[in-house]
Amino acid sequence: MNRVVGIETEYGCLNMGDRGPGTGLDPWPARIKNHAFHKARLGAIDRHYRDYEEPPGNGGFLLNGGRLYMDMGHLEYSSPECLSLHDIVAYDLAGDTLLQAMLQDLGIVDEVAFVKNNIDHHTGATFGCHENFLMRRQSQFQGPVLRTLLAFLATRQIFTGAGRVGQANPVALDFEPSRTRQKIDFQLSQRADHIVNDHYPWVQFNRAIINARDEPLADPLKYWRLHLLVGDSNVSPFATALKIGTTALLLSLLEEGALPEDVILRDAVLATRQISHEGTGHGVVLLEDGRTRDALDIQEQFLAHAQQHLAGRDGESDWILETWAFTLETLRAAPERLIGGVDWISKKWLLDTFREAEGLDWHDPWLQSLDLEYHNINPAKGLFFALKPAKVIADFNASVRCRETLSTPPKNTRAFGRGRAVKHFQGREIPYVINWDSIAIQMEDSLSMPDPFETYEAEVDALVNKG
Repeated sequence: MNRVVGIETEYGCLNMGDRGPGTGLDPWPARIKNHAFHKARLGAIDRHYRDYEEPPGNGGFLLNGGRLYMDMGHLEYSSPECLSLHDIVAYDLAGDTLLQAMLQDLGIVDEVAFVKNNIDHHTGATFGCHENFLMRRQSQFQGPVLRTLLAFLATRQIFTGAGRVGQANPVALDFEPSRTRQKIDFQLSQRADHIVNDHYPWVQFNRAIINARDEPLADPLKYWRLHLLVGDSNVSPFATALKIGTTALLLSLLEEGALPEDVILRDAVLATRQISHEGTGHGVVLLEDGRTRDALDIQEQFLAHAQQHLAGRDGESDWILETWAFTLETLRAAPERLIGGVDWISKKWLLDTFREAEGLDWHDPWLQSLDLEYHNINPAKGLFFALKPAKVIADFNASVRCRETLSTPPKNTRAFGRGRAVKHFQGREIPYVINWDSIAIQMEDSLSMPDPFETYEAEVDALVNKG
């Protein structure tokens, strides 16, 4: 991709047994976080306040260069910085592998489960999967350019959506009076109902398609970080690759001033919800110029534009273009061939099959339970793992499951140097501070790491040996 990318995933936690943590003890997510750092020795835990919500011991950096920490009751895993599509999918999956391994270590796989999803059917709460893309500081990002990107992000859910039973209740920022609003049985995206703005600097109380805060975690004169909130957590590695890969190509077009000029939505937030609620990938939305277009048709235009400008640039870009084309063609002609590849199609097929066998309607609570079980990261229990996808999808899904990503960082970004520092600090009673873009030791010696494309291997070794 020639672009540094990272994914942050907040996991839901299910306690299915009678053995709770006990009065006065931490809940399971916190206990599992502590086990990962103190017993399994997968990282170096923070010994300092990162901010008022992150006291010492709240989390830490991992041997693989990523980060594990508590965020408002959820365990959150942040992948290390990755430069290749294969790496970002593999290191995203490392979070699943890590948490499942901790459940195994503690002997609680039958009592506690982690689900890689974005909604709590019981409380109506949502939790996120955030994508991070490094951008050149001089890239133009306003006016028509921003609105064209919003059109892509609103429509890409036709292959990135994780699917959900029902809808948020009440739907955040209703666009229709309740008397005319149709009840939704199944929709494409878990996040669509909770997105209320197109871009906004804060996260928790005004969720936007794009989080607009300027926090590059790199040299601010050269870079800024595009932080996306609209995406779902994908269980299918194939869907994660499509989500990251196609977006990376669109950002290349943006930086080169080559985005199409006639794909701007009248209201990107409303369109996001309409496409999700329509439930087939063919949702019709209103453009700024008054025309209406099908979401799949819009994605086909983005693909054609990317093919025209980016085909033949490198092998990875060509793979993304070919896979994007295959997915859109299959969505139009035979969507069932994407089972195991596109999450919402896979989930809907499983739920439809079960509903027909049991004679259930969409409002049966059993379906909400199965909705969650689709996202269970335990290969022995998660419904996704029982699917038998087409060979091209199955081969890709298998190729990115690499257990070594738990303890080995990517070798071509600054995550490599950070991972070396984490390994050095483990088991040593010395004061240290690790951040995404810096490392300090003994409160005196420090190393700035402003370039995510550098490994900082020699600099980290010199720092820790000095300390």
